[in-house]
Amino acid sequence: MGKNKNKVEQLAKAEHELVGSVAASRERKPVAFLGAASEIADQPPLVALSLATIAAGALLRRRDIARTGARMLVAHALATGGKTILKRSIDRSRPAQALEDGEAKVGAGRGADDTGFNSFPSGHTAGAVSVAEAVAHTAPEFALAARSSAAAVAAVQLPRGAHYPTDVAIGAIIGWTAERLAGFLVDAAERALDRLVEQRRDDAEARRH
Repeated sequence: MGKNKNKVEQLAKAEHELVGSVAASRERKPVAFLGAASEIADQPPLVALSLATIAAGALLRRRDIARTGARMLVAHALATGGKTILKRSIDRSRPAQALEDGEAKVGAGRGADDTGFNSFPSGHTAGAVSVAEAVAHTAPEFALAARSSAAAVAAVQLPRGAHYPTDVAIGAIIGWTAERLAGFLVDAAERALDRLVEQRRDDAEARRH
């Protein structure tokens, strides 16, 4: 157990030495601007976007749009759950925090309340990828735009000093996996709803005769 812990700490230190200095550019205006823009991938904006898509589908009587919104919402919820479990289980200093402290800290724990030590994994990446993949699978015409936006959100996490490459990579995996599961759940729910509606229609028809 001790050897594994030391190995993890060594890998984290090596990663910080390799790319941590990139976070030194976080105060530059272009990076600061892009970092602020990436907050669109925070939880409240993505939930709002998903709900707005569902509402648009309902108002326009477009089932395909509502389905996209539902898949976005479920995928994001699953991704949020997955990244939260890891954040609460692993304490890791963010690159910016590590630069200030002069060392990169990582270890098992319940998750630090201090957001400076909640680097692993990248929640913004997990959320952005989950929603982008939901859009890509239900509205292919927007796939390139959605995935490009998610990639941009993921990429800017390094220079803004929020995450290391491994944080971003695991966040992307969480988002991708969450969206696949969401697709299965939403499709199953839609089929069940269709069967229920059809059954009620048949029952109503039978009563008329």
